[in-house]
Amino acid sequence: MSQLKKLAGQSAIYGISSILGKTINFLLIPLYTGYLSKEDLGSFTMIYAMIAFLNVIFTFGMETAYFRYATGKGLNAERVFKNSHTMVGLVAIVLGTVLYLSADQLAALLDYPGQGHLFRWVAFILAIDALMAIPYAKLRIEGRALTFALIKLLNICFNVALNIFFIVFCYHVFRGDWFPSFQPFVEQIYNPSWGVDYILLSNLFANALILPLLFITVRSLGFKLEKEILAPMWQYAMPLLFMGLAGVTNEVFSRGLFEYALPEGFYEGLSTREAGGIFGANFKLAIFMNLIIQAFKYAAEPFFFQQATNKNNPQLFARVMHWFIIFCTFLMVAVAVNLDLIASLFFQSEGYEAGLSMVPLLLMGYLLLGIYYNLSIWFKITDQTSYSFYITAIGAIVTVVVIFTMVPRFGFMGGAMSTFACYGLMCVLCYYYGQRHYPIPYQTQKGLIFLCVSFVLSYSGFVIQTQNQVFDFFIHNLFIIAYGFFVFSLEKKEFSSLFAQFRKKKK
Repeated sequence: MSQLKKLAGQSAIYGISSILGKTINFLLIPLYTGYLSKEDLGSFTMIYAMIAFLNVIFTFGMETAYFRYATGKGLNAERVFKNSHTMVGLVAIVLGTVLYLSADQLAALLDYPGQGHLFRWVAFILAIDALMAIPYAKLRIEGRALTFALIKLLNICFNVALNIFFIVFCYHVFRGDWFPSFQPFVEQIYNPSWGVDYILLSNLFANALILPLLFITVRSLGFKLEKEILAPMWQYAMPLLFMGLAGVTNEVFSRGLFEYALPEGFYEGLSTREAGGIFGANFKLAIFMNLIIQAFKYAAEPFFFQQATNKNNPQLFARVMHWFIIFCTFLMVAVAVNLDLIASLFFQSEGYEAGLSMVPLLLMGYLLLGIYYNLSIWFKITDQTSYSFYITAIGAIVTVVVIFTMVPRFGFMGGAMSTFACYGLMCVLCYYYGQRHYPIPYQTQKGLIFLCVSFVLSYSGFVIQTQNQVFDFFIHNLFIIAYGFFVFSLEKKEFSSLFAQFRKKKK
């Protein structure tokens, strides 16, 4: 129980920072949908999908390798840190330079003629992200969750403030709506034809401001390249690199490839890039599940490695999985049945609601991703990371195949199907091989029941509509209460035990 409390406590800190951060970032949705065109949002969706993919190459699995070798191999943690950070930094500088020099050619290839500056900025963003990766991992492995969370939040606040400055403030000052005295200054720095450009520029400036703060916080920086440390780390990390590439294909390529898979004219009055903007905006509504998954991953990865030598860890891992599923299925139902309300708050232009029906399926897809993170611990702590590559590669193939077969037939829903199919298959494969090599007593039957019931309630609550919004709100949220009763009926003994422990400690 004490280990679960520790995990829950650190997840809460990461979760609060993620919730606050994602909520702040979430507030950019009405800004983007109100001030930018659907075509700009389509560009934003595609370019950030590319950034996510290249981020994996720039860090090449060294974060997880650092966790493994700094905690479970009997090596000096500071030496492992300095070697890891040096290696990632050198690779980031080389790859960033290559990307910077080829920016114009890449812009032409991806149908952004004359916009090579976008991809030069992408090169800087990726290099800085990579330079921050190992220092952030060091904060996590040292249990400095609060410091980690505060720096992440500050980064997000800088990014949001810069977005508001460029996209809203400069726009209105340039037009003469606000503060005429600032107009000469704004005219020197503002380009009214830019849209996605300012999103990237804000990201770049925010990261550049945070980098020195993170280095000062971590302190123990130093240049080290020691073969006896880096050679086994490299061997451990390489399968994780390919796993990461396949995984990010699963996670973001549905957004990046959507506009290329959708036939022209599929949605009347929309270009494929505009439809991609709608798809990307609705994808962000699944952020509620994604932020919980991310918070859990931040806390769980170092926690699992630290518990690797505990003889009771299979039972502990099973218990973590069980409560993870219960919590996340509650969240899925709560978000899905209130999607109309959420969308009305954040979509500031017409047309975006066309993609709402895919969101419940996306929520389930992200939940399955969280389950996969739980299941994948077996090949990380047994050093059998090659399995990660095969499983995620199969998932990546499924993603691409489903996108190019289902998007032309079902549009937005076809894109969501790729996420669901990919993570569902990855969970099945990881569970099957995990139980053969490192058996964990998961409550599989109960978990499947919770997933199925919560998914049915999620879609049912979303689909049921009347002409009265207030009545709809109460009807929809009855589904959450119904699910609560259902969970309690199956977990009565567990809840009674927890309540008894709480009362005993209170006395």
